[in-house]
Amino acid sequence: MRTYEEVLDFIEEENVKFIRLAFFDVFGEQKNIAIMPQELRRAFAEGISIDGAAIAGFGEEPRSDLFLRPDPTTVSIVPWRPMDGGVCRMFCDIYKPDGTPYEKDTRYLLKQAVKAAKEKGLKVNIGPELEFYAFAKNEKGEATEMPIDQAGYMSVGPDDRGENLRRDICFALLDMGITPEASHHEQGPGQNEIDFHYGAPLSTADNTTTVKWAVRNLAETSGMHADFSPKPLRDQPGNGMHFNISVEAVDPEDPTDYSSMFMAGILKHIREITLFLNPTTKSYERLGQMEAPYYVSWSEQNRSQLIRIPATNSNRKRFELRSPDPMANPYLSFALVIYAGLDGIENALRPDLPMNVNLYKADADLIRKLEKLPRHMDEAASCARGSELVQKYVPEAVLRAYCERAGV
Repeated sequence: MRTYEEVLDFIEEENVKFIRLAFFDVFGEQKNIAIMPQELRRAFAEGISIDGAAIAGFGEEPRSDLFLRPDPTTVSIVPWRPMDGGVCRMFCDIYKPDGTPYEKDTRYLLKQAVKAAKEKGLKVNIGPELEFYAFAKNEKGEATEMPIDQAGYMSVGPDDRGENLRRDICFALLDMGITPEASHHEQGPGQNEIDFHYGAPLSTADNTTTVKWAVRNLAETSGMHADFSPKPLRDQPGNGMHFNISVEAVDPEDPTDYSSMFMAGILKHIREITLFLNPTTKSYERLGQMEAPYYVSWSEQNRSQLIRIPATNSNRKRFELRSPDPMANPYLSFALVIYAGLDGIENALRPDLPMNVNLYKADADLIRKLEKLPRHMDEAASCARGSELVQKYVPEAVLRAYCERAGV
């Protein structure tokens, strides 16, 4: 956690010559503007101007000037860039010319959700599991749909040809202040997973975008193409981004089981927020296929369910939301999951009994009784449009951008 002055010292000590100020459009796509070190004091004090009208979902207002102010706590060396005259990156908060936060900045929206939880005396932690495919490139250096290997779940070399890439990614993440928890080959050919340590929602969202950025860049330097899309190959498992979630009282003397009420709130609102957890047409090709959930249900350990409570040999009490995919904007999706969970707590909701059965092989009569996730993106958009929760917490311009992408 560095202060402004400590960042200025860090820039000098590390011989940084190039500073990337990163921010995000409403879909979570990372953008940046680069400045030289001598401009950093001005960036901290006044902000760096950008044209908001050119950013997806920010709108086309005549007065579109916005200002980026770097968050000093997020400074990090970019380890795949040259160390001599190096590059660093900071995430930015977006402000309007009058100095107030920009309401369509999804990083700001997540801060507001975390604040709402804190005001209720609650601490939420989130830990995502990121999956991606590594594809070979052709002689022109263009990405193909040919996986780098034909290995399977937790295979080893020489079958697993992603070992070196995952190792390089984990070392780079450590250099950037992120602690990888595990990495391994996934079920699909050329499919990999990187898990990193759970934490507070804002820092975890920052880390999620950093991991995706690192993976893409290090895959490129290794002559590969990393694909985070939900369904890169039609007949193979899709890429998920499961959220491992824990919620507890800040007061250690509070014995209330907030976790089950939080989970019940997510189950109640999941159809309404699916548009943001699964924001592309390919997202709906993944759902309901090869361990990706389709039914609104929960269970203890069963991976065919939307939410499962994993087995554990520690005191870490958590549940896993299995529907999100890596194309989700982590800032917006984390915020909506928090608001859905808080609604469950405010209304003292309790989940139905667990469905401890394999839903892929369950009786048809049982399946018919279960609520389902939206089957297509336009259905998800309609659910979001009709949601009081979404209307309350998602700015209209942001909702409109997602619905336009869905063709609604």
